[in-house]
Amino acid sequence: MSQEITTYGGQAVIEGVMMRGSKNVAIAMRAPDQEIVIHTESLSGIYKSRLIKVPFLRGLIALWDALGLGTRALTISANTQTGEDEEIGGPALYITLGISLAFGVGLFFLAPALVGYLTEVLLNTESAAWWGNLVEGIIRLLLLVGYIWLIGRLPDIQRVFAYHGAEHKTINAYEANAELTPQIVAQHSIEHPRCGTAFLLTLVVFSVLFFSLLGPLPIGWRLVSRILFIPFLAGVAYEYIRWTARHMDSPIVRLLVKPNLALQHLTTREPDLSMLEVGIAAFKAMRAEESTDQYDESLVSL
Repeated sequence: MSQEITTYGGQAVIEGVMMRGSKNVAIAMRAPDQEIVIHTESLSGIYKSRLIKVPFLRGLIALWDALGLGTRALTISANTQTGEDEEIGGPALYITLGISLAFGVGLFFLAPALVGYLTEVLLNTESAAWWGNLVEGIIRLLLLVGYIWLIGRLPDIQRVFAYHGAEHKTINAYEANAELTPQIVAQHSIEHPRCGTAFLLTLVVFSVLFFSLLGPLPIGWRLVSRILFIPFLAGVAYEYIRWTARHMDSPIVRLLVKPNLALQHLTTREPDLSMLEVGIAAFKAMRAEESTDQYDESLVSL
């Protein structure tokens, strides 16, 4: 008999870490006076519905909620640093998410699709569609890696990436049944198979394979198809990440996830002990808020 894996989500915020359980979320932040500030709240009711159990659909639901939750967490952490008390929710939250998604879709899906189409037009051969899809996929991958590398050079983002490393190390230490102290947690890996960075790379790779199957399309249908199939590809990528995370004891799976783990070195940095202290505080606060030891396995770290 195999024991079910308890899975947790999380993300780095400004000078802090958010940890998500099955029912609650906790955000620990290092305030300007160096004290650790804790914020906790309950997760939305969507996590209690039957929809969150439906394969492929659950990924879209969880990801959409994670975007909103992550935006609120970033706002809370920013307010902690500035001393302001501005909340983001309702129409403002959805407008922010809409703008962010539109930018992401335009940059990582539509722009490469346009270049791929132009490649087909310029080649004008029987194999032009194959080369166009290949160029599109390579550009999409380069844009993803280049964008992450570029923003990772900003000093403020480097600190966020260090807190991202603290999140990974804390969860890895917990899953290894290690004592959650900064010195012990520091010894654990900065990589984690359920990371959102792994999801992004998987989504891009799957898009290259899937869009190649569509063959040559007029420019209008080409651009529309890149938008319409994003939810499908996101659901497939989500399930793939869940599957690999549950089969890390397989040599084949460990080989498959190596690119995902390698890319995480662009979105994580080695945290110092004070950052690990914050990550541990967030994790313990989240655990304290959970009212039962039975967690929802559909929550994956993204």
